[in-house]
Amino acid sequence: MYIGLDLGTSGIKGILIGEDQRVLAEATAPLTVQRPAEGWSEQAPSEWISAAETVFDKLAQKGLGGVRGIGLSGHMHGATLLDAADEVLRPCILWNDTRAHAEAAALDADPKFRRLTGNIVFPGFTAPKLVWVQRHEPQVWDRVAKVLLPKDYLRLWLTGEHVGEMSDAAGTSWLDTGRRDWSDELLAATGLTRAQMPRLVEGSQVSGTLREALASRWGLPKSVVVAGGGGDNAASGVGVGVVRAGEAFVSLGTSGVLFAANDGYQPDPATAVHTFCHALPDTWHQMGVILAATDALNWYARLLGTEAARLTGELGSTLHAPGKTIFLPYLGGERTPLNSASVRGAFTGLEHATDRQAATRAVLEGVTFAIRDSRDALAATGTKLEHLLAVGGGSRSDYWLKLIATALDCPVQLPVAGDFGGAFGAARLGLMAATGAGAEIATLPQIARTIDPDPSLKDAFDAGHQRFRAAQSAIKDLT
Repeated sequence: MYIGLDLGTSGIKGILIGEDQRVLAEATAPLTVQRPAEGWSEQAPSEWISAAETVFDKLAQKGLGGVRGIGLSGHMHGATLLDAADEVLRPCILWNDTRAHAEAAALDADPKFRRLTGNIVFPGFTAPKLVWVQRHEPQVWDRVAKVLLPKDYLRLWLTGEHVGEMSDAAGTSWLDTGRRDWSDELLAATGLTRAQMPRLVEGSQVSGTLREALASRWGLPKSVVVAGGGGDNAASGVGVGVVRAGEAFVSLGTSGVLFAANDGYQPDPATAVHTFCHALPDTWHQMGVILAATDALNWYARLLGTEAARLTGELGSTLHAPGKTIFLPYLGGERTPLNSASVRGAFTGLEHATDRQAATRAVLEGVTFAIRDSRDALAATGTKLEHLLAVGGGSRSDYWLKLIATALDCPVQLPVAGDFGGAFGAARLGLMAATGAGAEIATLPQIARTIDPDPSLKDAFDAGHQRFRAAQSAIKDLT
């Protein structure tokens, strides 16, 4: 058996799979985010440990004596700062924290960052956060002995080892992404050294062995290995089987991700596309990322005092052409393609005819058009999408899937019922590390059905996207 742990922004999920990769048990524990100032987003790493303990307690009811490997997945870019005794120095600065936008712009202006990392230095990345700490919290900076990404702090608790892996490290702005190694040059540019970084392994390699005290606590064998694992999207790629060139998925979670696997390194930072190492050796991936997908829908649902699922359910099954109302989903800045921490969202084109359902459609259309912007950015790098697997909570809405298929003019495939997210991908990586298996076990899921674009609405959605881009330009001028 194998365990996958996925550290999400709102909770930790753990699953237990067998040798045949069937899910035997799953458990979750919630987490909260603190926002002590505008643009800030933090979590206490101690809460991750408490939540992980809850997950292990629940999984242990199934019996864990046959577990051979554990894999880890987690939200990326978080700055988890430790002193020489491995004590946490301050709350982790999360992926969606934009306080370091000025520091990110300064680093991005240095050509070596894009040249070596293959990416823009985004405000949410780890390196600018450390520069911010150096400037604003010198008492913390002076004590930083190790910088870990969130899931790697869980690894430290599990194994006692300071280890990271390539896919997560690629989102720090310190990795030479083509060489798959820390860049001493980039570390020095932010006042750090390699000694303050974790050792790197591939996601499918062994990173350490479970500490004996934890193995005894939950009835696991002493020989359980912990795999390198992956950043949340790379692990999801392994979970859904998107590990080979030509395969892609769209994730409708808190954030929205358009993810394509590549068997070569082909960065194009100017597009604001993320080019990262995949969680498997000699493989990379590209992502267009929008910061608010279901997060935007949930925000709108809270305004109306209802549930997001009720709003999408009210739309029925018939896809409508876009109306005059446009929603820009930039509730806390945006990545692809805008690369702006300051841009903010808006409704435009509101009129007497804009009722509840029209506004709900506008929210879904706005997120979808933002994903289409990512599709266009990926195309500019030479990555073409022939079809998309749909994953994440938003994929439960048939209306949204029809909308995506038509707006992107790309068939959307819906897997059979099952969990193909970060926790499942992490469990697969744990299996690989324990058995020596390779990418061949990361198979694509069985497809339940395919949603094709509606050709009769193609022109209407092309026109709607043009209105979206016009509104986007206007709001950029205001911010």
